[in-house]
Amino acid sequence: MSYLSVQNVSIAFPIKGKSSFLALDSITLDVRQSEFVCLIGHSGCGKSTLLNLIAGLLLPTAGKIACEDKPVLGPGPDRAMVFQSHALLPWMTCYENVLLAVRQVFRTLSAAELKDKTEESLRLVHLDHAMHKYPYEISGGMKQRVGIARALAARPRVLLLDEPFGALDALTRANLQDELVRIVEATRSTVVMVTHDIDEAILLSDRIVMMTNGPAATIGEVLQNDLPRPRDRLALAADPQYGVYRQHLLQFLYQKQARHQDAAAS
Repeated sequence: MSYLSVQNVSIAFPIKGKSSFLALDSITLDVRQSEFVCLIGHSGCGKSTLLNLIAGLLLPTAGKIACEDKPVLGPGPDRAMVFQSHALLPWMTCYENVLLAVRQVFRTLSAAELKDKTEESLRLVHLDHAMHKYPYEISGGMKQRVGIARALAARPRVLLLDEPFGALDALTRANLQDELVRIVEATRSTVVMVTHDIDEAILLSDRIVMMTNGPAATIGEVLQNDLPRPRDRLALAADPQYGVYRQHLLQFLYQKQARHQDAAAS
């Protein structure tokens, strides 16, 4: 049964002096409850645009999006977004940044209940020791964990991640990937994540959605990832199926890039 439904969604942006630019064309995607879906594709293929449509930050030109059979007509607490930039308010502590989101969603709770929810979310990402520090006092990886805690604190039905680890060094990125695996398994969250990293997609996802190059990008192929959970990155490196998935994804991306370059040259 579909938990998040994207049906025949297209979006076109007006261009001065021209009619419009068709970014996405007839996208259809159904996401099951507690499923982790990764979107991959070349830059400019509309991955983040699709995520923004699901978040309600953009409205489609055609088609419809629904979460638990309720139409998505704008942003809402049932969908929480984590961006590549942590987007923390620098004058607030980690605790206050998360509390801000909790207050917006749970307006009828007492001060003690709001405090409990905020601290619980920070404990979930192992940041209870740093909750009273300001963003400038913690590392980039810790800031991203605060961003994830803030999103999870709202108890969203769908967690949307737009390359949340893209600006981090390789070691910090790997640590946060493992952290995200642990969090998702603990919360049974439904996740849609944009990434350029093939290995990240294989490690995290249940399905990998491969998008064609824009303009008028669409879903080119969907790969079912049947690698057993819980997943360990060292064990996966020696798994033959991991290599099969990786080769398949690389082949799709390079073939699409070659066709795109040929079309641009002609």
